Amino acid sequence: MSAALVSRVSTRSVVPADRIGFWEEYNRQALVGLTCSSYSQDGLLATQANFGLGGLRLAGITGNEHVIERTRRTCQALPKDSVFVSLLTAGQAVFFHEAGCLTVRAGDAVLYDTRSPYLFGFPSAMRKLLVDIPRETFAEQCATGDLSAPLLFERGAAVSTLESVLTCWATGRGNDDPARTEATVLDLVRTLAVPRLGDASAPPTDSSRLAMARDYIDRHLTDPALSVERVAQALGVSTRHLGRVFRHSGVTPARDILDRRLAKAREQLTAQDSRHLTIAEIAHRWGFASQAHFTRVFRDRYDQTPGEARPPGADRSPAAVRRPC
Repeated sequence: MSAALVSRVSTRSVVPADRIGFWEEYNRQALVGLTCSSYSQDGLLATQANFGLGGLRLAGITGNEHVIERTRRTCQALPKDSVFVSLLTAGQAVFFHEAGCLTVRAGDAVLYDTRSPYLFGFPSAMRKLLVDIPRETFAEQCATGDLSAPLLFERGAAVSTLESVLTCWATGRGNDDPARTEATVLDLVRTLAVPRLGDASAPPTDSSRLAMARDYIDRHLTDPALSVERVAQALGVSTRHLGRVFRHSGVTPARDILDRRLAKAREQLTAQDSRHLTIAEIAHRWGFASQAHFTRVFRDRYDQTPGEARPPGADRSPAAVRRPC
């Protein structure tokens, strides 16, 4: 369980007739005042986990088909002075607001003002991550422009990286420094918001570019063609600029790629459920061109050979990589 977990609830343990009221009351206390409707024969089946993240709040929400609405009357009766970032990770949605309607697909994010009315409709099973940013924090660290209408951001480098950072925090797999993680989240939101609310030519910060670069590297580690040039191209910068982005991390982009590949390979080498895989297969899986090269850089990094890192009984043979017929 993540140390940042504040609370977790599910409507499944609630009598079906009471689920809507339970959900509305929990959200009123933990997140934001809203009304909810369910059109499923099973009623509302939803779960929510709330996490602290420095001065921010993160919610992971899943549910079946349902609608949530924050009406003008609700905004007045239950005020909330925040900017929300809702990142849909599964399903699809429609987001109605005063000026129109947005179609939201898995991988998209919506940035909106909790002082304005809105309706979020989910026609099928859904999952999303929601970041609650106090308005003062948003104005100071993200963008000063007027968020008069919600903004839709389709899946791209910044949104994908934001999803990775939030998922790692919620599952306890990421950096355990809340201040650093909070800063990364705010930098990524700034990268998304500033071109739409402020200076359209304002470049992303090096902090957000570093996070996006590392996310791109992690998602392409198994690709033998992954290179510094590919990472720079994905971020839209030169390889020299990418080197400057990595300067404060203490490693070069090339070293970062190698270290991450070695860490993943070592993790698989030492895993009991990978005992049947040969060293050559694991080396190939993580993008190393040859077993000899893999053995050399592995020994340099960990002061032992790949074979010495394996658990007893694992296949240590240098057999050729098996490929599907």
